[in-house]
Amino acid sequence: MLFKKAAIFFSVCSLVSQLGVAYAAGNTYTENEFLNSFSGKSKKVVTDKLGAPIKKDLSVKPSNAGAIIGQNVEDKNSKPVKVEMWYYKNIVKYDPKRTYKTTELTFVNDRVMNIAFFNDR
Repeated sequence: MLFKKAAIFFSVCSLVSQLGVAYAAGNTYTENEFLNSFSGKSKKVVTDKLGAPIKKDLSVKPSNAGAIIGQNVEDKNSKPVKVEMWYYKNIVKYDPKRTYKTTELTFVNDRVMNIAFFNDR
């Protein structure tokens, strides 16, 4: 009897935790809701609301960039700029039944500066 009660208790706990994860993962936004919620926000705010991205990329300037474009691109007096792109899947709706496959958030110095929605990536 005690074993049955324990098994039921663990089954219920497992079900509740799975529902919680499914609910959090199933949260979607319209384009305007997403833009209003995340434009200009910090990485912490984005992570708190959306969780970790499925992919991260860093923008890297090629070492010979100045030679390629024929200009000096090194400014010794300017502060370095860190550009990072985070990718999320199926979180922004473009109509009531369908979502964009990929949403890209571009951070410049840890703030969202660009948001893009894609179906071809």
